[in-house]
Amino acid sequence: MFSDANLTAILLTLKLATIVTLVLLLIGTPIAWWLARTHSRLKGPIMALVALPIVLPPSVLGFYLLLAMGPNGPVGQFTQTLGLGTLPFTFSGLVVASVFYSLPFVVQPIQNAFEAIGDSPLETAATLHAGPWDRFFSVVLPLAWPGFLTATILGFAHTVGEFGVVLMIGGNIPGVTRVISVQIYDFVEAMEYGDAHALSALMLAFSFLVLLALYAFKPGKLNPGS
Repeated sequence: MFSDANLTAILLTLKLATIVTLVLLLIGTPIAWWLARTHSRLKGPIMALVALPIVLPPSVLGFYLLLAMGPNGPVGQFTQTLGLGTLPFTFSGLVVASVFYSLPFVVQPIQNAFEAIGDSPLETAATLHAGPWDRFFSVVLPLAWPGFLTATILGFAHTVGEFGVVLMIGGNIPGVTRVISVQIYDFVEAMEYGDAHALSALMLAFSFLVLLALYAFKPGKLNPGS
């Protein structure tokens, strides 16, 4: 099972999922905080945009990301202006696409955790002269850590399992964009079912452990918004 090609795909997948999860926690936290606290009319449209990858076919999302990051797209023109070239069929392009695709699986658990805190702890801290950043790091983060843990697990697992978007944006370049799901697809196309079965069994075991961890952590609740 652990041939050089499979091991490369596994390590590349873990590298991608780790980077994407860290990026999602950095950008998802302020988005979740704003969504949890705002009364703006833009809250509904922004929540719909964040949740869009849950219902949108990955091929559709991948197609539009491919256009946006291509040489004639706005993102592609911007990266070319910076001298970075275009992102499709690169590892960086995979990271950007995966961030969009896994965004709701990180934002929604953190947003729900922020909303569950309520105003009272923050108002109490404010009466003790705690500043906004002090209230966030001393009150909000310790109370919201279950949401962050759920978001981290879901974001990582969802990135590991994605296929349509990574195939559209990354293609199938060994050592650069060929992750586990694409490697399994290659084995099936070549009718090498034994190798496909070995990697699929690995993914099945990984998914079961993720679900087991989530159920152990929050029994009876398992959805991206929990």
